[in-house]
Amino acid sequence: MSTTIARHKTAMHRREASKPVRLALEHGLITPGMSVFDYGCGHGADIHHLREKGIECSGWDPVHRSFEPIHEADVVNLGYVVNVIESASERATTLNRAWSLARRTLVISARLGHERRLLGGQECEDGVLTARGTFQKFFEQHELHTWIQETLDVEAVAAAPGIFLVFRSPTERETFVASRFRHRVAQPHIRVSEALFREHEAVLAPLISFMEERGRPPTAGELAAADILIAIFGSLRQAASILQRVFGADHWSQTAAGRRKDLLVYLALSKFGGRQRASDLPLATRNDVKYHCGSYTRACEEADRLLYSAASRPALEEAMCEATTGKLTPGAFYIHSDWAAGLSPVLRVYEGCARALVGDVPNTNIIKLSREKFRVSYLSYPDFGRDPHPSLDHSVVVKLQALDVRYRSFDDSPNPPILHRKDTLVDQSDLCYEKYRRLTEQEDRWDLLDDSSEIGTRDGWNRRLKERGFRLSGHRLVRDRRM
Repeated sequence: MSTTIARHKTAMHRREASKPVRLALEHGLITPGMSVFDYGCGHGADIHHLREKGIECSGWDPVHRSFEPIHEADVVNLGYVVNVIESASERATTLNRAWSLARRTLVISARLGHERRLLGGQECEDGVLTARGTFQKFFEQHELHTWIQETLDVEAVAAAPGIFLVFRSPTERETFVASRFRHRVAQPHIRVSEALFREHEAVLAPLISFMEERGRPPTAGELAAADILIAIFGSLRQAASILQRVFGADHWSQTAAGRRKDLLVYLALSKFGGRQRASDLPLATRNDVKYHCGSYTRACEEADRLLYSAASRPALEEAMCEATTGKLTPGAFYIHSDWAAGLSPVLRVYEGCARALVGDVPNTNIIKLSREKFRVSYLSYPDFGRDPHPSLDHSVVVKLQALDVRYRSFDDSPNPPILHRKDTLVDQSDLCYEKYRRLTEQEDRWDLLDDSSEIGTRDGWNRRLKERGFRLSGHRLVRDRRM
């Protein structure tokens, strides 16, 4: 069987970095000073891309770079390799070999089931033999997750559809996971004039950043600029008190409350991967827990109650009805992804359960939380900002109880679903909120949004506009004088 497989044909020629490498760069998993090894690098596009960024990188491929040495590195990329190996035992051996080379992080990616429709071919082993003579094993998201964990006997973190991360250090793993549940805090506004603050504003900047991020003053050893601040203000506590007076106690209370919610959401969702011991948490996170929750035990108990609430339909229903940002329909709750972190903790955990399975879904901007089933959908509207009623390009639907992920594309649909009432999907502080709100008010005034079942698609909406004698000019409704 192996002699009929043309593995060398699976290597792609790319002009940019692969999705797994771009993701690792975006999340700071690959930074200058680290070494990277691309195991199964194909033609070496990722190697060239990383080297151009000043990152030490090399790679090996059995066909295209077989002469290169195989060696350890801080980060090892196993990018779309396991899916082209037709032997299940060799697949597992390759995964173990790549993991043995990773000093810090292994990035693993494979093709998912929804891509199967793009290829012809015939069944072969547990995959497909394509018309080009190549083999492809198409994984389901949960299947890939389970296979990685059972093969390596290590917890894997879903980073994105088809992309997983495995960390050597539990602390680094928790640092990455916790970073995904940060509530965005509004920038503080100076409330009163404070001469001492004005004089030393530049020196205080690191302290402001720290307190904005963590919702508390730093402890000894947490702030690089501590010695300078102590020399000027006498202590970090005194420096922090200056900021309290300048920005107002209310701002810092809200910041602390937001950080506490972040912690509880993170700890609730950490239950899925096996919650870490307190000693395995990053020092800053341990200090956060102590400051905001009193103790790790108490924080975990509260996080468990939050997790149970996210499985309660009445609790979810109450949270959706009380949300001040987002659109509630008979079947679901919708919100723009930019504002999802401001939802109540129970809704954040509901959505986070899906993200624990699928990771961060790229190119999506609307999150749909089902009211009828435990289901979260990630929807992509590429023209959300420009188009007053943008079309749905694709969706990723996560069925939580079935641990199932489904992808659907509408890019070739002649009549795709569209959005209405964009103002309800964003916070009132959004720069475009007023523009969206004015359009919705216009459309409501002329009863264009009545009977939404008839206007949910592009054709239905255009028909409604034509029947009522209107057209859209940007985000303005105008009479169509051509009729």
